[in-house]
Amino acid sequence: MNMPRCSELTPPDYFKYQSVRVIILLAQFTRGRTMTQQTKDRPWLIRTYAGHSTAEASNALYRSNLAKGQTGLSVAFDLPTQTGYDSDHILSRGEVGKVGVPVSHLGDMRALFKDIPLEQMNTSMTINATAPWLLALYIAVAEEQGADVSALQGTVQNDLIKEYLSRGTYICPPAPSLKMIADVAEYCYTNVPKWNPMNVCSYHLQEAGATPEQELAFALATATAVLDALRPRVPEKDFPTVVGRISFFVNAGIRFVTEMCKMRAFGDLWDEICLERYGVEDPKYRRFRYGVQVNSLGLTEQQPENNVYRILIEMLAVTLSKNARARAVQLPAWNEALGLPRPWDQQWSMRMQQIMAYETDLLEFDDLFDGNPAVDRKVEALKEGARAELANLDGMGGAISAIDYMKSRLVESNADRLGRIEQGETIVVGVNKWQQGEPSPLMTGDGGIMVVDPAVEADQINRLNAWRDGRDQAAVDKALADLRAAAAEGRNVMGPSIAAAKAGVTTGEWAAQMRAVHGEYRGPTGVAAGRSNKTEGLDDLREAVDAVSTRLGRRLSFLVGKPGLDGHSNGAEQIAVRARDCGMDIAYEGIRLTPSEIVQAAKDGSHHVVGLSILSGSHIPLVEDLMNQMREAGLGNIPVVVGGIIPEDDKTRLLGMGVARVYTPKDFELNTIMQDIVILADPETIAAQ
Repeated sequence: MNMPRCSELTPPDYFKYQSVRVIILLAQFTRGRTMTQQTKDRPWLIRTYAGHSTAEASNALYRSNLAKGQTGLSVAFDLPTQTGYDSDHILSRGEVGKVGVPVSHLGDMRALFKDIPLEQMNTSMTINATAPWLLALYIAVAEEQGADVSALQGTVQNDLIKEYLSRGTYICPPAPSLKMIADVAEYCYTNVPKWNPMNVCSYHLQEAGATPEQELAFALATATAVLDALRPRVPEKDFPTVVGRISFFVNAGIRFVTEMCKMRAFGDLWDEICLERYGVEDPKYRRFRYGVQVNSLGLTEQQPENNVYRILIEMLAVTLSKNARARAVQLPAWNEALGLPRPWDQQWSMRMQQIMAYETDLLEFDDLFDGNPAVDRKVEALKEGARAELANLDGMGGAISAIDYMKSRLVESNADRLGRIEQGETIVVGVNKWQQGEPSPLMTGDGGIMVVDPAVEADQINRLNAWRDGRDQAAVDKALADLRAAAAEGRNVMGPSIAAAKAGVTTGEWAAQMRAVHGEYRGPTGVAAGRSNKTEGLDDLREAVDAVSTRLGRRLSFLVGKPGLDGHSNGAEQIAVRARDCGMDIAYEGIRLTPSEIVQAAKDGSHHVVGLSILSGSHIPLVEDLMNQMREAGLGNIPVVVGGIIPEDDKTRLLGMGVARVYTPKDFELNTIMQDIVILADPETIAAQ
């Protein structure tokens, strides 16, 4: 029956209503139910990952979301900010404001949090290579607001190891990066004790194809690498407190029972590591504290409305089990496989959390899975697999030494995952089964996504130039010299970074000092040059590659490039691996290349086909630049194919530029793409055109 809301009842009726509830609970108990009701728990922090265009536009979005019931902020920064470039750098072209908000200096950070009292806010900043800098800007703004800095609450992700493995926003080599992570943690322990200085992020490991056991092991190995680096820098008596500030950011996929068991395994293993490896006696400092964003890898471009159900089911994995419940939850929007979500799309995801937290009775009961034999067996199996992988990593010298190994394992696991989808072993509704359906009314009008105005980049650059013109250059020069000296001498960079923020230093200038002292790093691709033995189902393609290679007079050569700052390389890696296994010569040098560098590589290697992967939404300016340079270099005859999250209108524009093929997430059959590449490179096909 439909029960009235308590707020709608008169006092006598209210007590009658509560009596009915007691009778129902007693009836459940007499039927042998073992669940026990308790004082209702507080809901998790409700967040949406947000930021776009400009600091001013993002500030308006944050204040709107807070007014709608969001209880914490989760800031998405654009790729130039994440990788330490100012908005006017050549690599920033087309990337400004696309996947997050540009923050080039204190003025941008000030505008981002205007009228948002930071002392009262819990702010998560998804920032890694430039984490010391963005935290410095945040502290500087908080001080301007008159906040007690020691009372600030929030998180900087500050996990560089997963950037080398999966997301690509690193700057410096692993050792100095680990030192900067420790700098932030040491500074926060003393000055901002409620702040989480490092958020071990296994989210992107799963997005890169990690199995549950790999996600557990690689994340825990990252945490121990950081704590091992921190231990000598903190008094022994205070080390448990530092351990207690390490938090995690985890992924939850569609296999929600396995994912829920993974969360329980995470908690058990972390408690074990804290006690046995670090001697932390107080259970509260051994608590596995984690936030989560559910899986974006499984969101589909085909029948995107189905993503709503996927997101809800994945949220259950991190909310149903009280003893493994997330401290904070942020959900993607249903249309993230199509492009940038609109405010309404983010609101819809937030309402999903609110309904679960406030309308259901989930928070009124003890853990629903304690003592369940099936759950216990799965948790133990995951822990056993993770312990074996952790022992393997320890034998290699820990996470830093094992980066190449972990990267290659992720590429292999992702190839296996895609192979199962292609072969129909893993069913994805609307993708490889039940593809026919009604058109989605959600995608009418504006196409179902938000498009960032291209003029945003020019406006941001103008504001950046105005900022530079208006600052005290002598103060900037001194702050940069002090910062560089601290980095070179091995001192903690947080204090000099805060001073630099107040002096007006820009993001690119801060990062330039780190590059100058520590150098710049190019991470492993995980793509081996030689052919693998995974050739099942590739016989016809291999024969076609051999035949075309004979007609070409040498082996068909395929260049895979990632222009711009997009570091999500999973798609490019899988294309390169499949092309290699089909018998092509491949050239793939990883992420963060300019169009000029790709054109030069195409010229030097005399490649037959060029493939570009761009997932950040910057495909129009980057591809236009590259195509113009290809023609100017006399390479206009080389076919260019492009893959990414590309709206239909943009696909038409790319084809009009001379691009031979455009692929989006719906083109999941890699063998079809390989066949296209063979046809494009075939001299007989070219002669017939």
